[in-house]
Amino acid sequence: MRSLTPLVSICIPVYNAEMFIATAIESVLRQTLTDFELIIVDDHSSDRSLEIISAYQDDRLRVIVNDHNLGAEGNWNRCLKESKGRYCKILPQDDVLSPTCLAQQVTVLDQDEQKRIALVFCARTIIDATGVILMSRGYPSGRKETIGGQLLIRRCLWFGTNLIGEPGGVLFRRDLAVSVGLFDASVPYVIDLDYWFRLLLRGDGYYLPERLASFRLSTDSLSVAIGGKQSEEFCRFVARISRNPDFRTRYVDILMANLMARINNVMRMMIYHFVLKRG
Repeated sequence: MRSLTPLVSICIPVYNAEMFIATAIESVLRQTLTDFELIIVDDHSSDRSLEIISAYQDDRLRVIVNDHNLGAEGNWNRCLKESKGRYCKILPQDDVLSPTCLAQQVTVLDQDEQKRIALVFCARTIIDATGVILMSRGYPSGRKETIGGQLLIRRCLWFGTNLIGEPGGVLFRRDLAVSVGLFDASVPYVIDLDYWFRLLLRGDGYYLPERLASFRLSTDSLSVAIGGKQSEEFCRFVARISRNPDFRTRYVDILMANLMARINNVMRMMIYHFVLKRG
């Protein structure tokens, strides 16, 4: 009999996802760890998303349709509010999980009896619209390790980017999320990193070097849509957290974050240009 309280809540916020939603759903249903609920919140799509989603019959799957479009922030937060699991993952509609993703990440959090770890993140592959692997990305150390929350925040600033990664590669404690609050998209490009930082103020990060998730780069991706504004968004985010004493940012942290964000943006746009031209 299915547990009333699943171990994990996997939430997929959906809006006009007909191209990739089937692949995302199937990657969840193939997980070796089966004690989860899959919550799909459709943000008033105008394409065939609901028709595709409705074809899946699984008692772990729950579909919610918003009465009107809430936008990314509202839909992500609806996902959080609907989740019931001990752990939670937000999976973007066009991304993919490897079969052992949940099993490996849950093991880390289950073994942390003192609840010192706020989130688990992993290496991931970057794929194109057809699923072809373009590159791999991961934490610079390349090894399995616990990283102090403040240290992980500072390293993200010094590298001028989100070293933790996209939501599909991150698993976090739902009770901690309740205390942290909702997603904030006032700086859209870093809606995920803003949340990771807030979680890391309350605990450590744990890195798994296995590539357990895939982030899809396509014309529909938020990152591509924002394009050249990414460095501007990152710098605006850094300015905001620098005013919060909890983050303990130093002048050199802010300087490096702004410099590296601009360098990263040039490199990122070159990659986007290559991928979209290739596609």
